[in-house]
Amino acid sequence: MTSTPDDGKTPPPEWQRQEERGSLFWLRLMSRLSLLFGRRLSRPLLYGIVLYFVLAASEARKAARANLTRILGRRARWPDLYRNVFAFASTIHDRTYLLNDRSDLFDIRTAGAETLHAVHATGKGCLLFGAHLGSFEILRGIARDHGGLNVAAAMYPENARRLNDTLAAINPDVILDVIALGQFDAMLAIHQRLEEGAMVGVLADRASGQDKYIAMPFLGATAGFPSGPFRMAAMLRQPVFFMSGLYRGGNRYDIRFELLEDFAEPPAGRREDIARALLEKYVAALERHCRSAPYNWFNFYDFWNTI
Repeated sequence: MTSTPDDGKTPPPEWQRQEERGSLFWLRLMSRLSLLFGRRLSRPLLYGIVLYFVLAASEARKAARANLTRILGRRARWPDLYRNVFAFASTIHDRTYLLNDRSDLFDIRTAGAETLHAVHATGKGCLLFGAHLGSFEILRGIARDHGGLNVAAAMYPENARRLNDTLAAINPDVILDVIALGQFDAMLAIHQRLEEGAMVGVLADRASGQDKYIAMPFLGATAGFPSGPFRMAAMLRQPVFFMSGLYRGGNRYDIRFELLEDFAEPPAGRREDIARALLEKYVAALERHCRSAPYNWFNFYDFWNTI
């Protein structure tokens, strides 16, 4: 089922209406301290920052408890909340080093990359559907270390502006290859990048702009997922992978690639049915990865209240 108002669109989701915490000033300061003292010496600062966030952000704390309770299958306790926020803070802290070409600091393990490399070797592009689960930056860090990999991000302009401001605060020399969604030529731009052999990443668990939501069973309840990325994939018919960069503690990250659909043969059926089938595969993969790394779920709002 799809739940939308009369105009066929949903209002802006809850996460877009939340006030952002933090500032670019503090991000710049933390980034400079992190680079000055190194990862090992600057990392203890995270403990105080995380404690403050857990105590002060009451709405996010309430949502995190509810989300973790679903994922863990038991009532989330204070140590669970702290671990969740600490994992989030760790990925932000590590972003400083990844954006400054220091992926050598990390123990990065990959699985499922063989299929991705096989697609890349043919000169074809592909879609990488991620989520707010773990670190997407870890993939861009690897791409920068391997010049043959070309990664672009498709997102809405406002999100791109915020992200570029954030990246500039960490490293002004970083240039993000962004395809602006919501523009009349967005589909053409994505198609062109795919034809050039690029991997186009999309965080497909949230709708950044107005989009139709589809209700899907997820972690024991019904949640709304934006249909736009999956309708786009059904139209472009390029290989689609699920991708996650899971933070495992310390300096370790596990990168997982899972082929959702290769579109090697023209799929039968209506485009909407093809998109829904792809969405079902995505949600199943997302649920498995959430169970595998529950503290990597970084949607600090009521994810199950979007429809």
